[in-house]
Amino acid sequence: MLCIAGTFMLISFCAQAQRYAIIDSKYILDKMPEYTASQKKLDQFSEMWQQEIDSKQAILDKMYKDYDAEQVMLSDDLKKKREDELFNKEKEVRDLQKKRFGFEGDLFKKRQELIKPIQDRVYTAVQKLAVEKQYDFILDKSEGITVIFADPKLDKSEDVLKHLGIK
Repeated sequence: MLCIAGTFMLISFCAQAQRYAIIDSKYILDKMPEYTASQKKLDQFSEMWQQEIDSKQAILDKMYKDYDAEQVMLSDDLKKKREDELFNKEKEVRDLQKKRFGFEGDLFKKRQELIKPIQDRVYTAVQKLAVEKQYDFILDKSEGITVIFADPKLDKSEDVLKHLGIK
């Protein structure tokens, strides 16, 4: 009898499940015109910086090719001088790559400037939705395999768009 009562209490406790919803933040962001415009600007900066690096790399490649062709005829002092120039040019290219695309480089800073405020707006809208609808948690299915199966009726992405004033 006690076992049956315990089982009944456990079942009733589990019946009071947490309220949750699932959103797709990539879907939401893709529906926001300011996000797509900012992403396009970010891509333009990235392309411009990559071209800058590529042109410096082409100069370095030519310097190596010229050195390989001429090194037989160079004195030891000239070889050393040219090798130092190559080393310095190579370091310059690596430093530029790091400055533009490295951890907390120009691309990271531009993304923070252009994209983060939009992501913050979405996050705020999700928080408002969670409070308004009394959700215990909201899962984001856009990144990796965080949700293996999601019932489509749980997807509240359209509600977040509505909170953002986007149709």
